[in-house]
Amino acid sequence: MAIQASSAAGFSPSPGWRSGGARVYETLTDQQRIDFGLGHLRLREEMREAGVLVVSEGLGDPALATQVSVRDGRTITSDGPYAEVKEHLAGFYLIDVADLDEAVAWAAKAPDAAYTRVEVRPILDMSTWEL
Repeated sequence: MAIQASSAAGFSPSPGWRSGGARVYETLTDQQRIDFGLGHLRLREEMREAGVLVVSEGLGDPALATQVSVRDGRTITSDGPYAEVKEHLAGFYLIDVADLDEAVAWAAKAPDAAYTRVEVRPILDMSTWEL
């Protein structure tokens, strides 16, 4: 699928899972967690059927992250866990839609929107940059 960078949008359904130091997910009942997961599966399928889904992935716990930097030509890695953060990206959807309004409409369907914020961003179009 070719993606027009000007019309593609991504949204992260879970940038605010940590709010006020408490993990929102941990406050959900077992049934709410099941419904939450099924909600994401349904949303992904609905996006696929509508032809807007480019890719969708969940991301591992930040404690499993590896940080990478380069100093004096040497690659340096550092394994987690890292300092406590208020928010972390739990996953993302990359969708190809006509405009921000359509992206917001899809983001509003994410189960996370009932519990926390959902962030919508356009894809950075570098095709007009003079490099």
